[in-house]
Amino acid sequence: MVLVVDDEPMVREVVARYLEHDGMRVHELGDGEAAVQWLAEHEADLVVLDVMLPGVDGLSLLRRIRAAGDTPVILLTARTEEIDRVVGLELGADDYVIKPFSPRELAVRVRNMLRRTAASTALAAPGAGQQLRFGDRDTGTLDIDTAAREAAVEGRVVPLTPKEFDLLAVLAGSPRQVFSRRQLLERVWDSAPEYQDPATVTVHVGRLRQKLEADPDEPRWITTARGVGYRFEP
Repeated sequence: MVLVVDDEPMVREVVARYLEHDGMRVHELGDGEAAVQWLAEHEADLVVLDVMLPGVDGLSLLRRIRAAGDTPVILLTARTEEIDRVVGLELGADDYVIKPFSPRELAVRVRNMLRRTAASTALAAPGAGQQLRFGDRDTGTLDIDTAAREAAVEGRVVPLTPKEFDLLAVLAGSPRQVFSRRQLLERVWDSAPEYQDPATVTVHVGRLRQKLEADPDEPRWITTARGVGYRFEP
């Protein structure tokens, strides 16, 4: 079930029509308070969430969704709301689409994100996936379990959003390889730069460092290749 929350009926109608055409079940709501009540009683596979909502605004609702779990969230924001996009990513949004937007582009992003989630569920079957360990007692350890989609620092599991884990998995899957932000947008977000601000990658890397690094300002695991991109240090 995809939950679409937007106070513009036409936006909800168009988005729902495209998603349903792709075979998805959709529930539409027009304000944040109604969404809070619905989510308390139902489970969504993904939430398409407008930032500007009456009552409980989109960012406040995003905080509640993240406090409850890791349900994928795609934000809808106006082109002038750059600060809201950045704050939304920092709060744990997985992706965003700028209004006015292409309903087909949004539907593709929703489908790709749900496909990744389904693939992750399949990967969690017994015997599937990989368990990766980096570091040692002296330098500290980082464990990545691709089946369980978990990362642990010094044995302590660190909660990651779906996109945070996807980003970490891509970087750690090719240690020492430098990835540009364009490459990471294509591999992690299935998006070309014309549809997505490369700053999305920067914000997600920052969030990963806050969660994984002893000193985010002097990262041990995810380092910057100046003028190029990022790499994972094993």
